[in-house]
Amino acid sequence: MSGPRVLIIIQNLWVPFDRRVWLECQALTASGYDVTVVCPKGPGDPSYQVLDGVTVHKYKAYAPGGSRLSFVAEYAYSFLMTLRLVLRARKAGKFKVLQACNPPDIFWPIGMLLRRLDRTRFVFDHHDLCPELFQSRFGGTTSPAYKGLRWLERRTHRTADHVISTNDSYRHIAITRSGKANHDVTVVRTGPDPDKLRRGQADESVRRGHRYLVTYIGVMGPQDGVDIVVRSADVIVNKLGRTDIAFTLMGGGDAFDEAVALRDELGLADHVEFTGRVPDETVRTVMSTADLGLSPDPKNPLNDVSTMNKTMEYMAFELPVVAFDLIETKVSAADAAVYVEPNDVTKYGQAIVDLLDDEVRRRRMARLGRERVEQVLAWNHQRTAYLEVYDQLTGHSSVARRFPQAAGS
Repeated sequence: MSGPRVLIIIQNLWVPFDRRVWLECQALTASGYDVTVVCPKGPGDPSYQVLDGVTVHKYKAYAPGGSRLSFVAEYAYSFLMTLRLVLRARKAGKFKVLQACNPPDIFWPIGMLLRRLDRTRFVFDHHDLCPELFQSRFGGTTSPAYKGLRWLERRTHRTADHVISTNDSYRHIAITRSGKANHDVTVVRTGPDPDKLRRGQADESVRRGHRYLVTYIGVMGPQDGVDIVVRSADVIVNKLGRTDIAFTLMGGGDAFDEAVALRDELGLADHVEFTGRVPDETVRTVMSTADLGLSPDPKNPLNDVSTMNKTMEYMAFELPVVAFDLIETKVSAADAAVYVEPNDVTKYGQAIVDLLDDEVRRRRMARLGRERVEQVLAWNHQRTAYLEVYDQLTGHSSVARRFPQAAGS
């Protein structure tokens, strides 16, 4: 007999590409839950599939651009397509829990609908601060759009039976800004899986003839600082004369084309490679060969209190990190990173060079980063808190809680 049915909604990524959500799905299924996901399609994805026991309904993604109006159009479309697939998935049986992941903060009406129809409990998995995301991209806190995002965030928090926050800063916001009770907010960090994210065999060809390789992996939006990497490479190569360093930047997003154009404008094509989104095997090869990882997220209202997945992935691959001095980045990386004065491109570039030239320090930071992942940040340390939220809401007794090895890593 199958366990309680759980529905997970995501909009900005798809499974299994969204590592956090996929780890959550695996934890739930291993613990006896029956899990369904509604999300956009990834490249080449079918509309319906069953992946490792998880039922997945997918719709064609629609992303018309990066303007304010385009976001409204994208989210309205996503809401309607999600609602259609939620109702289709419900035909197989009522859901005990609906988990909505953001951005955006628009799915609380679906939570209210299922609560009224089926007494479904609503969990909000808080990945991003949408008001701060808007503020970081467009500026200001007085516009109707910003105030609307604050309202949507508040409605989502208050509608939820329980909020899962990715760090203590987000938990504090749920409590102080939206009025959630302390016991209704649980921190579940996006911990990497150290068994899957592990340094392997290096491939010297990905250095492209250079002595050193530094890498970036992740989304490339306006707030992610990919332009800072390119401008830092300009400082390193064209001003400091360090032609022995190669950069490999993996990922895609709204700022991808602009970053490539900036690279070409600065004459860095021989040193800076943009791969776009690449298979996991390519990621493993690059990360296993690189000498350090880059977390160039500039200091702004969003980044300062957000946990950066890429930082912990670098640590899992034993890469020391160069980052700006941000609150939650320091919580994640601790002594596995060097912290640069926020948003200073020249100092960021110099920090890269200084760390590459200090092999002893790099090796020590690499060891500390890997140990921190294994002992503190890894998903197996976060999974228990995640499952406890579900077990308390459903009355289910998780196999993973009674027999920890059952859920795997």
